[in-house]
Order: sequence, then structure tokens, then C-alpha cells
Amino acid sequence: MTLKLYFDLMSQPSRALYILLKNIKCDFTPVPVDLRKAEHYSEEYTKINRFQRVPVIDHNGFILIESVAILKYLSHEGIIPESLYPRDSKQAARVEEFLEWQHSGLRLHCAMFFRVKALDPIITGKTPEPKTVQGYEHRMENALGMFNDLWLGEGRQFVAGDSISVGDLLAACEVEQPRMAGYDPKDKYPNIADWMRRVRDHFNPYYDEGHAILNKIVKNKSKMAPKL
Repeated sequence: MTLKLYFDLMSQPSRALYILLKNIKCDFTPVPVDLRKAEHYSEEYTKINRFQRVPVIDHNGFILIESVAILKYLSHEGIIPESLYPRDSKQAARVEEFLEWQHSGLRLHCAMFFRVKALDPIITGKTPEPKTVQGYEHRMENALGMFNDLWLGEGRQFVAGDSISVGDLLAACEVEQPRMAGYDPKDKYPNIADWMRRVRDHFNPYYDEGHAILNKIVKNKSKMAPKL
């Protein structure tokens, strides 16, 4: 089997797939794609992914984009163990129920807050309007509140019930992203905080490895904050 993962650890779904493949001891070839150097816009990479995004897998010549499609495929191929992606149709449906929700229910709002507050100012050199940031923060908090209460409330240990799954890892990588914009969801949402500890413990040491760059950025920002 030849499996290549094209990724950048600044990308939330890239981190999830990288951590997952490391955790399950999959023999894969990591192929970093540096988004900051615009390598995803190169002619060579565009031949691999016409949408010029990460992550991408190449499995024995079969190229696949989109993280959820990749997870489903790797499960069908028997690469992801049943403990993380159930084979039972009803249990699998519970995981996929969350995977379907998280794109617009969680990922959209966490990613847009990070982009507007932290990424766009770097790209454009312009400071966003406070009201604009507040609007995106409000929408993100609505999403986080729903995640905290409806997916992780009433004693639920993980997003699909009492067992950890690929859905938890994908969600955790999304919830980490706003930290680079100075917002840590663990500070306000207790269910999320407890759940993230469980996810991190399960996937470590690879969870911390996958988030090393993110954690470094957060640490550097916290050092600079008193000087601002």
C-alpha cells in the first residue's frame, strides 16, 4: 500500500488526518504543502488538486480531496480501525451525523473568526472593524454553545456517544483554531474543556505534535500581549 498525505499543519482538517494516521500507525508518506509560501497555487500541486487546497490523499494512484470523504474512504478501505470509525451501520451513522453537521455548524464559524481577526490583517495589512470582529465572534459563540450543550451535554463523553471517533478529532482541531486569534473556547465552555482533554489524551503524543506550530503561535502572542 502506498498512501501519501498532502497537508499543512496550519489547516484544521490537515492536522486531524495527520494526527489520525500517526495514531493508528499507518505507514504513509507525509507531503507538506506550505500554504504561507503559496505552494498550493503551484502548477504541480494544481494537477493534484484542482481546487488548490489541503488536505489531499493519494492512495495507490487514487487521489481524493475533502477531509470527510477521505475519512469515509479510509474507513471503507479498512485503514481506520473500527474503534474510531464503526463498521456497524447505525454506529457509523452517528459519527457521520456529526461529520455532516460540523462543516456549517462548527467549522465555518471557528474558521471565519480566525480568518477575520487574525489571518486577514496579516494578508491585507488592515485592522478589521471592531463591529465586524464582534459579529463573527458572536456567530462563533453561538456555534460553540450549541456544540457544548447539544453535542457534549447531558453527560455525553464524545460527539457520537460514549466512544471516541474520528468526529472528535476533526472537531477538536477546529476548536483549537480560534486560539491563534486570542480566543480559547475552553475558557468559557466547560463541556468542551473536559471533552478536549479526553481527545488530547487519547491521541497523544501525536495530538501535541500536530498542534506544535499552533501552540507556538499562541505562546508567542501571549508573550507579546503585555507589550501591546
